[in-house]
Amino acid sequence: MGVSPAKPHRPAFPWDDALAFGFGVLRLSSQAFWAMTPRELKAAHDGLYGRGDAPLSRGELEGLMLQFPDT
Repeated sequence: MGVSPAKPHRPAFPWDDALAFGFGVLRLSSQAFWAMTPRELKAAHDGLYGRGDAPLSRGELEGLMLQFPDT
């Protein structure tokens, strides 16, 4: 009998964050929250806060650091 391949590790779903966002920020009812899919909840989050897909380049970061220095 062979050894089955290991499944890739997936982080646990961030339920505490999802609940806080759904109830605290979106002010959803329990019925509305539990009717949403995780993809719909993420779309609501991205609609409010943006997608944040691309990190800053080194040049962009340095420009912001010059513009807004820590003092």
